[in-house]
Amino acid sequence: MRYILLNKPYEVLTQFTDEAGRQTLKDFVAVPNIYPVGRLDYDSEGLVLLTDDKQLQHRLSEPRFKVPKTYWVQVEGIPTEEALENLRRGVDLKTGYTTPAEVALLPDAPELWERSKPVRFRANIPTSWVQIRISQGMNRQVRKMTAAVGYPTLRLVRISIADMEVGALQPGKWRELTTDEVQALREDMAAQTAAAGTFKTPNKGTEYWPGGIRPASAKGGQNSARGYNRGGFGGQASGKTAGGNSRPGSRDAGRNGGGTFKAKPAGGKPAGNSTPGKTGSKPGPKSAGRGAGRKPGPAGGGRSGGRG
Repeated sequence: MRYILLNKPYEVLTQFTDEAGRQTLKDFVAVPNIYPVGRLDYDSEGLVLLTDDKQLQHRLSEPRFKVPKTYWVQVEGIPTEEALENLRRGVDLKTGYTTPAEVALLPDAPELWERSKPVRFRANIPTSWVQIRISQGMNRQVRKMTAAVGYPTLRLVRISIADMEVGALQPGKWRELTTDEVQALREDMAAQTAAAGTFKTPNKGTEYWPGGIRPASAKGGQNSARGYNRGGFGGQASGKTAGGNSRPGSRDAGRNGGGTFKAKPAGGKPAGNSTPGKTGSKPGPKSAGRGAGRKPGPAGGGRSGGRG
């Protein structure tokens, strides 16, 4: 398997094709069958991980695992401590609140490469650099966060994903992860998987576990991916009906907060839902014998004609 770190340049799409003819990853990485883990905006720069390891790719992209990403952000103006604290607590972006972030005002501008297009400054307004570490993945999140507290982003550079750093990589250059780096990344993801618990891969019949993956049918047909996708994580849906036929249990699990799937009784209709005016199946000889010849009780609540 391949694990590649790329320093994505400014104004490059985090994909391999573009109908408009803009630059893509294909212009820099000539390795087939690899895909980026997550995205980095067209007008942002920095670290992108590419791999053909689908399991690791999913784990790194899954919001439940809260994989941290660190950015150096050049903003217009010098943020106050109140603005920094607001970023740390979480910002209202109108589409939802951001989760708490690690935020620090850098004392000096970091040493970075020259951008392909210079940043536009306003001569009468100073700029400053802020380090922001988040584990969310909202669209253009960092830019929206700084704008929400009154300090628009001028330049955005991602310097790390988890413990992988851009280091000395120049824009457009890439390198393979070492064996030790891959092993450390796998161990980190396994630890986060164990902490987050097992989860379902959307629209697939597999579960991801700390030690790898196993079929969803490993527990005798229970907890199917379909059951969790449609019923949610409210509870554990049984994968078998009372008659032993395998059923996903998703529809009833979703309606009942993830409860156990209840099979229909052998008569073909759920108990208590018979249609007025219609009789059920004909009683056998024993039931006929039991009920026949028995006198009705007195009006107003004596014994009924049967035992049920």
